[in-house]
Amino acid sequence: MDQARTTASAHDAEERTMTVTLNPYIGFRTQARDALGFYHSVFGGEATLTTFGEAGMAQDPADADKLMHGQLLAENGLVLMVSDAPAGMEGPDVSNISVSLSGDDEEALTRYWNGLAEGATIIEPLTKAPWGDVFGMLTDRFGVAWLVNISGPADSGPVGSASDVSGAAG
Repeated sequence: MDQARTTASAHDAEERTMTVTLNPYIGFRTQARDALGFYHSVFGGEATLTTFGEAGMAQDPADADKLMHGQLLAENGLVLMVSDAPAGMEGPDVSNISVSLSGDDEEALTRYWNGLAEGATIIEPLTKAPWGDVFGMLTDRFGVAWLVNISGPADSGPVGSASDVSGAAG
């Protein structure tokens, strides 16, 4: 009987695989819908929108059409979320967060850069960086800072490594 419970518990644990996802959630005063439409044009995928009115959460009639939650799920797994700030809630004026796109898919990352660059302020053009990767920084038309890093050859590797970071806390 105890062996049967142990086997059942192990089986249940296998079926309940837990996952965690970290993704950007960008706050706007009133531009979330426009921003999500723009990001959809850059990344593709499926966009879902819920307004404060649809959710029954509009305490001020002026908030009814603002986005309480918008999400973009791209075919390649990228996830981006956005929302507007309702009246009475402090809106994001300036952010110290940047959204980073990185990897070795040069074609996709260059296409994303080119899309994000429309109407953007280019801080650092997408070009070969001293560490061997192709890198660029911009602030898009909605005021969101983006970093794009296209990995160089495998033998150049990143400047730091996970062991460097974990050892720093030491």
